[in-house]
Amino acid sequence: MALVAPSILSADFSKLAEEIRAAEEAGADLIHIDVMDGLFVPNITIGQEVVRAIRKTTSLPFDVHLMIEAPERHLEAFAEAGADIITVHYEASVHLHRAVQRIRELNCKPGVSINPATPVWVLQDILDELYLVLIMSVNPGFGGQEFIPSSLRKIGTLKDEILRRGLKTLIEVDGGIKVDNARQVVEAGADILVMGSGFFGADNYIELMRVLRKEIEPGRTL
Repeated sequence: MALVAPSILSADFSKLAEEIRAAEEAGADLIHIDVMDGLFVPNITIGQEVVRAIRKTTSLPFDVHLMIEAPERHLEAFAEAGADIITVHYEASVHLHRAVQRIRELNCKPGVSINPATPVWVLQDILDELYLVLIMSVNPGFGGQEFIPSSLRKIGTLKDEILRRGLKTLIEVDGGIKVDNARQVVEAGADILVMGSGFFGADNYIELMRVLRKEIEPGRTL
């Protein structure tokens, strides 16, 4: 069964605690938190103090996605603030293996993300060290973008490699995921769906999750 991770990048920041609680009540499996530094990606979002503050609002796992340069400098801060999963970018980390090891030492689950133009084979030598691989299905840095169709092929290629090697590494997909393409993404091999505007843009989160579960879980009834 695929997990659903609403991304608070698209939530109403004026009532962020309420938005997170509403996502939990609707049946979300984890909360995705995009951290941007204005360098690796154009925008600037939240830092560890916001993560620390919202940690009090939910018991759901925090899936922290560091879209920042030299993420190794900030792993301890986000772990201490309440992250459960910390994902760094292949393109941003010079010493990727060291970063992954450090995330584990901090008692968090390590993930590595790759941009749309980065092939999955770059993770060949570290795949067995990872809790998840985050495939960006849009170019990182902005919410509300359209899903890049070639991402489906990347997801399938990565899933085949994970299965061939008998690994338990999860595939997370982030960018442009809506109810109408969620099934395709899951059928391609995704284990975790990150949804920003596709979730927080809905009028009724509970109804959205009911319809979404019906789409991605064949045989489920509303």
